[in-house]
Amino acid sequence: MAITDQFYIDILKIILIVIASFLIIRAAMYIVKRTGRRVNLDVTLIQVLSEIIKYTGIVLALTIVLKEVGINITAIVLSLGIVGIAVGFAARDTISNFISGMFILGDRSFKAGDIIEMSGQSGKVIKMGLRVTTIISTDNKVITIPNSSFSKNVYINYTNQDKGWVGLDIHISYKKDLEESISLIEKVASKCRWVLAEPKPKVIIREITDTGIQTTLNVWTNDPWKVAEFRSYLAKAVLEVLVDKNA
Repeated sequence: MAITDQFYIDILKIILIVIASFLIIRAAMYIVKRTGRRVNLDVTLIQVLSEIIKYTGIVLALTIVLKEVGINITAIVLSLGIVGIAVGFAARDTISNFISGMFILGDRSFKAGDIIEMSGQSGKVIKMGLRVTTIISTDNKVITIPNSSFSKNVYINYTNQDKGWVGLDIHISYKKDLEESISLIEKVASKCRWVLAEPKPKVIIREITDTGIQTTLNVWTNDPWKVAEFRSYLAKAVLEVLVDKNA
């Protein structure tokens, strides 16, 4: 058989391998997405699994093609293995984030759209990656959190809660009548339409100081995402009633 004929045969083999690989990858991704929706898997997890299938299929197809054209796969694999060990030590944090990301997706600890808080940072999850999770705070700050942090620190998922707690520290001077001030504060808080009737707004005395009484007003809302915004509204309402009382 002529060399030219063999060349065309090899080209035909490569084309068939590429086409077959493409069809197999598409079919596998379709099955994963369809099955994932049926068993109610998280959308992000379905996407990640699809990406893994895609890139694994591409690598396998490339390996077969290289073997068909006579390239020594063993030597390449050994070389990549040595390089991989060196890269692995340099990318331990990345690998840790990747593994943690897989656990988050598998455990369904939270998902895109949930409101979470960790290490003083809170916000709505807008993107879940295999390396980092991105949230946006109430003041529109975009915050990226390495996924490994979720396995090392305690975090709160407010979306899974029915109610959110809003606490406001209030200093009541000795010049004011304590019982009357507490009654006015609780009354004005209960008038806020976003404050739940049960549990009722409650002022708790925390500390007696040289200048007055340190108290905390506690109220509950069914919208945890707006806790910081509600605290601001509450402060303005309380300030108005206390100023009117002293006028």
